Amino acid sequence: MSDESLVKQGVAKGTSMGGAVLLVTVGVLEFFQGISAIAKDDVIVVGIEYTYQFDVTTWGWIHLVLGVIVAAVGAALFTGATWARVAAMVLCALSIFVNFLWLPYYPAWSITIIALNAVVIWAVATWNPEVI
Repeated sequence: MSDESLVKQGVAKGTSMGGAVLLVTVGVLEFFQGISAIAKDDVIVVGIEYTYQFDVTTWGWIHLVLGVIVAAVGAALFTGATWARVAAMVLCALSIFVNFLWLPYYPAWSITIIALNAVVIWAVATWNPEVI
């Protein structure tokens, strides 16, 4: 393998391990965001009507369940197992979709999560655990 490829794999591995930490963190934060929405906390603002609007409690349950699953897959991603890498990419894509729909309620957080999920998808898709 060329030096450039080894460097790329090293960056992908480091970013994937960082992605695993991010997935666990995002999962925990989404879990708490779900609890906040279920409890109808004042942090969540219900604005104008949107085409894809759900009740805030429904969004809370979606974030709660997604948070638990994302955190579990993030923990499994530390092993580098193929199933965990595939599950991480699928869950990140799902999380991007969910947070796109969540934009009207909490735009700053949604954009942050979308960007972090994109980084995790890149890292996990690029990383080859057998190389390094």
